[in-house]
Amino acid sequence: MDTLLHIIESYGLWVVFFCVLLDQGGLPFPSYAPMIVTAALATDKHESLWPVLLVATAAALIADLAWFAGGRRFGTQLLRLMCRVSLSPDSCVGMTRNIYSRWGAPSLILAKYIPGFAAVSTTLAGESGIGVRRFIIFDGIGAALWVGGAVALGAIFHEAVEAVLIQLDQLGQLALLLLIAAIVLFVLFKWWQRQSFMSQIRMSRISIDELATLLDSGSTATILDVRSPERRAASGWIPGSVSVRDISELQLAPGEEVIVYCDCPNDASAAVVARKLKERGYKRVRPLAGGLEAWQARGRPVLRPAASEQ
Repeated sequence: MDTLLHIIESYGLWVVFFCVLLDQGGLPFPSYAPMIVTAALATDKHESLWPVLLVATAAALIADLAWFAGGRRFGTQLLRLMCRVSLSPDSCVGMTRNIYSRWGAPSLILAKYIPGFAAVSTTLAGESGIGVRRFIIFDGIGAALWVGGAVALGAIFHEAVEAVLIQLDQLGQLALLLLIAAIVLFVLFKWWQRQSFMSQIRMSRISIDELATLLDSGSTATILDVRSPERRAASGWIPGSVSVRDISELQLAPGEEVIVYCDCPNDASAAVVARKLKERGYKRVRPLAGGLEAWQARGRPVLRPAASEQ
């Protein structure tokens, strides 16, 4: 533990920089605690807190700009990749889309305070095509506020932080083992949370070809689009589909065939709605495998609003 404290005391700014960079880069790495500890140690030594604030904000911006550039270049493909490697449930993408569609770039100011929102929101910002300068302004404000909170906590409670550090120092190697155990437990919890969500959305899906055949045969199946109205207007919709925000308002016959689609990784939002409909007694409900993206990839038609409606 002496070595760990020595590293923080001697290379605190570097520790803060890399912790924030890894955390905002998407890895389950703690960054808030190092910022608090570094700010507390600086306060004890009567040193300026500005370096901590600037270094951590710069690290957050660098990571966010990488996600922003990836979103601009790869768009939905990057979001799908994020959900394959991330420990956060795929539903975070649907939630973030709704928030970002409603508030736009200003939502970045509070993004870091919402679990699962930060990296996804910066990627969506790139996908939406906003300017780099506009992105840096709003994301920079958000990063500074987020970092400022940690720095303020460290400065205000520096005596308490020092007492904790002394206690950890007395524990010796046991303190380091406890720290490692805490990190491992955090990662395991996130893994369990994701596995639990994936089991909830595991159900049979209808393929693009099956849906196309169904529509070509003149079937009366109901197709539900569970994306936000803004997203539906921006990227178009499957012909005949109905935009739905509240399933309690739907008027469906119990035996009616219902197809649900979205444009999120693993059809997460569509599967969640499909499960809710099944719980309400609708038996013939299936999510569309691959969603709107897969539908377009197979060359199937997509309707868009007329120019006068935009």
